[in-house]
Amino acid sequence: MTDAAFRFDNSFAATMPGFYVAQAPARAPAPRLLRLNETLARDLGLDPATLTAEMFSGNALPVGAQPIAQVYAGHQFGGFSPQLGDGRALLLGEVIDRHGQRRDIALKGSGRTPFSRGGDGKAAVGPVLREYLIGEAMQALGVPTTRALAAVATGAPVLRQVELPGAVLTRVAASHIRVGTFQFFAARGETDKLRQLADYTMARHYPDLTAADYLSFFNAVAARQAALIAQWMALGFVHGVMNTDNMALSGETIDYGPCAFMEAYDPDTVFSSIDQTGRYSWGNQPFILIWNLTRLAEALLPLLGADEQSAVARATEALEAVPPLYRAHWLGLMRGKLGLAGADATDQRLADDLLALMQAQGADWTGTFRALARGHLALTGAAAEAWKTRWQARQAPDAAARMQAANPAYIPRNHLVEQALAAAEAGDMAPFEALLAVITDPFTDRLGLEGYAQPAPESFGRYRTFCGT
Repeated sequence: MTDAAFRFDNSFAATMPGFYVAQAPARAPAPRLLRLNETLARDLGLDPATLTAEMFSGNALPVGAQPIAQVYAGHQFGGFSPQLGDGRALLLGEVIDRHGQRRDIALKGSGRTPFSRGGDGKAAVGPVLREYLIGEAMQALGVPTTRALAAVATGAPVLRQVELPGAVLTRVAASHIRVGTFQFFAARGETDKLRQLADYTMARHYPDLTAADYLSFFNAVAARQAALIAQWMALGFVHGVMNTDNMALSGETIDYGPCAFMEAYDPDTVFSSIDQTGRYSWGNQPFILIWNLTRLAEALLPLLGADEQSAVARATEALEAVPPLYRAHWLGLMRGKLGLAGADATDQRLADDLLALMQAQGADWTGTFRALARGHLALTGAAAEAWKTRWQARQAPDAAARMQAANPAYIPRNHLVEQALAAAEAGDMAPFEALLAVITDPFTDRLGLEGYAQPAPESFGRYRTFCGT
């Protein structure tokens, strides 16, 4: 153990026995710090000078750390697994940040746990740095997200399709409680533990709710998730693996595996190599939002009513409120992206017609909206000109400023992400650092960075990502 003044306050480990198993991280033979998020470290009340590769590899844990692997279940691509759990992650503990918020500090890629299911529990440099990069991009874009505190090369290879350099990510989250955590105890009929989990989650993430008001708890979770998925959609972000074990009750985006930002607009866009049916395509994400929340409602049924019939009725009513809530968030974001004045009944049609034009012309999602923020419609033809006339009639006086703030100039472009990760795997972090500097200031146009705003060249081909396990 080493003292880096983390000031751990480990409420989950202290009050939730039976929801985890204690597990020490595997030892890394030659840990080397690839990237330390000094800004985040300071926000957590840490001194970056005290933070080391040994610590973030798991070799020398900070004083007060209590490494545990959390248990959960989950629907993965629609199929239910009654026991999943942290197969390659360990929650070291919790800290209270400078804003008074409780934050989890966890290692990802730190070796086998009782939930590894035959896996090695390790991670490779590429997926670790992808999560670091995309998480920081989402933070800069204003999307609730887990973040990376550090990325460390372990000095040991991991075997996937090929041998890759190993790494460990230190992830910071509001918590790691998932829909799948509730599903685990619901599937086992452990209503007392289900209630204990709900009470803990409410106290931690929804402290303004009345104790034991589990319907309001569900509604609050649904509201955060509806807002979150609307943000994803507005940015062209495709999560890629919206399993119920990857939906956090805090309302943060979690697990940046086979994710990417859409370029040419197509609702059927899929990036995950294992998503053969398009279940988690860009256009399906709002439907999966409802599907996942339905699974949460099912898990909470024992807490929602005195009998099953009344519980189902209350859950059904709550679920029926989610689609209009999501649509309201989505339309509000589109009004911002288009710089519209107030609200008008024609706004949904205006947005839909733009998307139809973009799809027909294969227009770049981010580039099209950023061009609009500059007053330029990057679409051609009579239909596009007619749309532009309608749009201009609805613009607010401050439309340009609003649109500049809503539509990023820079996102983690897929080909640049791959170039940065390939270079990092070969030992060169310069492309990663350059890309990180660009995407963490996404709304400011800067001379000389035009290449970072361009979509992938045709030679890049069809983009596919992998989960990293």
